Amino acid sequence: MHVFRGAKDDYGLLMLGELFDPKSELLIYEHCRPHWSQAGSVVFITFRTEDSIPREVIARWDRQKKEWLQHRGYHSDNPWSVVIEEISEKDRTEFQKVFRRCREEFLDTCHGRCLLRRAILARIVADSLLHFDGQRYRMGDFVVMPNHVHLLAAFPTAEAMKEQCDSWLHYTAFRINQLTSEKGKFWQQEPFDHLVRSPEQYDYLRSYIADNPQKAGLKTGEFYYRRLEK
Repeated sequence: MHVFRGAKDDYGLLMLGELFDPKSELLIYEHCRPHWSQAGSVVFITFRTEDSIPREVIARWDRQKKEWLQHRGYHSDNPWSVVIEEISEKDRTEFQKVFRRCREEFLDTCHGRCLLRRAILARIVADSLLHFDGQRYRMGDFVVMPNHVHLLAAFPTAEAMKEQCDSWLHYTAFRINQLTSEKGKFWQQEPFDHLVRSPEQYDYLRSYIADNPQKAGLKTGEFYYRRLEK
């Protein structure tokens, strides 16, 4: 079992885990996109509801991603998800920054039915995130928005991140479908994740989570926010 040592943020306060270390062992698994996980490292995770981003928007982003790569000289008949693994680290970082911002800004428009605006359903998600806090993982700040969730967490092993995300998505979807008398997929099954690289980034992400409801124009009771008290 990994021992959480914790790095320190810009204010000298202990973080919930460690910073990503590119020299340490890293697990990368791929499905629709690559996912990086590392034992003990803090990770920023976003998962969203199935109807939060329409297919036509995703198709438009796919075209824009390919055009972005071609504009920088990366011409290929392969999908952008393959080409991105072959480009320079600098361009890859910029690519991820640009299209991560597109995704986050669109999510904040609260597209879809936004069932998590209902306090009883948002509470199911929040309770699930906290249920094994301190046992299977360490949970940091998080916010449950009407159609997506942002969280900071650290896991004891590289494999634990995927296992726990699968568990959260499966359990909460089951409970929410029970209460709404519905069937079928509730979540888009593949979360977005990003290993935290610096104390500055850690503090930025904490602020991003805290500010998300205001940016989306939400009122009290339309979201669930939890801040880790140190």
